[in-house]
Amino acid sequence: MTQLWQLGALELADRIRSKEVSSREVLEAHLTRVDECNGSLNAIVRLLADEARAAADAADAATVAGTAVGRFHGVPCTVKENIDLAGTPTTQGVKALAEAVAPTDAPTVERMRAAGAIPFARTNLPDFGLRVHTDSELHGPTRNPWNPNVTAGGSSGGEGAAIASGMSPIGLGNDIGGSLRNPAHCCGIASIKPTVGVIPMASVIPTEDFTLSEQVMVVEGPMARHVADIRAGLEVLAGRHWRDPRSVTATLTDAGDGERLRIAVMTDPPGGTTDPGIAGAIRAVADLLANAGHDVVDAVPPGYERTADLWRMLMLDDIVKTRQDAPDDTLISKYIHGEVDGRKLTEDEITQFFVTLSIAGHETTRNTTAHFVRLMDEHPDQKELLLEDLEGRLPNAIEEVLRFSPPVMQFCRTATGDVT
Repeated sequence: MTQLWQLGALELADRIRSKEVSSREVLEAHLTRVDECNGSLNAIVRLLADEARAAADAADAATVAGTAVGRFHGVPCTVKENIDLAGTPTTQGVKALAEAVAPTDAPTVERMRAAGAIPFARTNLPDFGLRVHTDSELHGPTRNPWNPNVTAGGSSGGEGAAIASGMSPIGLGNDIGGSLRNPAHCCGIASIKPTVGVIPMASVIPTEDFTLSEQVMVVEGPMARHVADIRAGLEVLAGRHWRDPRSVTATLTDAGDGERLRIAVMTDPPGGTTDPGIAGAIRAVADLLANAGHDVVDAVPPGYERTADLWRMLMLDDIVKTRQDAPDDTLISKYIHGEVDGRKLTEDEITQFFVTLSIAGHETTRNTTAHFVRLMDEHPDQKELLLEDLEGRLPNAIEEVLRFSPPVMQFCRTATGDVT
């Protein structure tokens, strides 16, 4: 017999509307699933059980009264802990923001509530969402529900693990360099990075103003186990909002009956190596679309490799600049500022440092960053020493990146040389 926690968001909403089950029953099924799974996964970092129960009871009362209800009426949902959820802290996964309580909802949370969804839990992310696996200073590591020895992805890895394990049917994450798509891939669920401006986003937690890289690249979006739920989530979340000047009125339409679409496909992006399994999966989808009668064309966006370079440069520049006023005088702070022992570091040295953090993750930032900094600063053959030490100390981290994040691995090879 299928359990309630195994159903998708839209199917749950249909059963609640038809009074086959109550919202309270659905919520309790997911709370029970959290009790069963979260101790080993650490995907959910804050439960809002009492508030959610009250909202579920209100949803059931609306159903009985025959009140018009939304797309996700009575369905529990989760929210990544760098998206404002009124009355809870937007921690960004760091201790410094552990008590940074948001007084109001982010636009995406506001719209999910308006559609009838019930936020009942917050999910983990790496510090400030800056890595492709999920291990935070505040909450610790999140495990992959399929295999605890491999990554759940990041930075929305808490959402990925919670949804894949059935603790949540649908949730909210965000993405600037893969943070929706990467954990969806690692955990075997679905997501989408919408075009910037389609889904609005805003926060009241400092810093409220976006950096340039965030203005042009960061988005929020839905995560779920079913593509139909992602589509419905996109439709619920999309559209202009007064708090986000980037947001636009987005009209999302279906193809007409018998309409033949022209679809571009890129199985092997230039400038790197794509895992054959990934390329094969994309080609298989392209073949299905072609067999369905659509016009599928192999294409590479103009300036693709240069765009990837600009993404890296812009991200690193913003990371450095947002920390320039930090009072911390530790080696890591000085390295972030671009200077060690009075000597300005080269762009290549700074790039190597951030690539190291990206590969090694939280364990490195906590325990061995100063060691890597000294190696790169004191020895002329910095690259070789850094990578030799990194490989010796962190074989599991490197294997994890190699197996589950080939695009990041290729970026690391480009920036620092082949580490394999």
